[in-house]
Amino acid sequence: MSYQLQFGELTGYAGLFASGAATTLGLTAVATALGLAVGVAGAAARNTGTPGLAWLRGAVGLYVEAIRNTPFLVQLFFLFFGLPALGIHIGAYAAAILAMTLNLGAYSVEIVRAGVAAVPRGHLEAAAALAMSPAQTFRHVVLPQAFAKVFPALVSQIVITMLGSAVVSQISVADLTYAASYIQSRNFRAFETYFVITLAYLALALVLRAALHAAGRQLFVRRAAR
Repeated sequence: MSYQLQFGELTGYAGLFASGAATTLGLTAVATALGLAVGVAGAAARNTGTPGLAWLRGAVGLYVEAIRNTPFLVQLFFLFFGLPALGIHIGAYAAAILAMTLNLGAYSVEIVRAGVAAVPRGHLEAAAALAMSPAQTFRHVVLPQAFAKVFPALVSQIVITMLGSAVVSQISVADLTYAASYIQSRNFRAFETYFVITLAYLALALVLRAALHAAGRQLFVRRAAR
């Protein structure tokens, strides 16, 4: 039996596709801002040499290993379905953002740490010679150079997080994948629907990657010119 492609039946759902894409990008934007903040804080904690903060280094290390070695879907289900058993109720969108933030943050910790390790030791010695505190050295000397070195890796991880967000549809977050499931359940055109969604995710990933790389070039070129 031959299958007749009928993409025309999807035109009436353009608004739903656009809404789903906007939700996906919105979740990614919020999770990126929060996740990078977690990554920077975690990298700073893991690189601190203060003896009294050994427990903090261990806690961050445990967090990183726990997130990196468990499936994102399980993390999402734990937050949305598991925590209510303890009396902690989190809405679907909040759970999606929290899961994406924790996931991106864990990977960002190690990426930023790699950038920190690549900063020449002479720059640290120069900062010490200028009587800069450890916090000032990390903020003004180490972190800008670390970000410049690992920015491509961070961009890739952000795109991976955006693509991985497709699973939030499982807790009824109305993202792009949720829109696809809804549409194909109404028109029964699964091939056409998921073909369009595949192209949409591809386009979002390419545009997001290009936009972030362009922003990074502007940021680091401007900083280098100072």
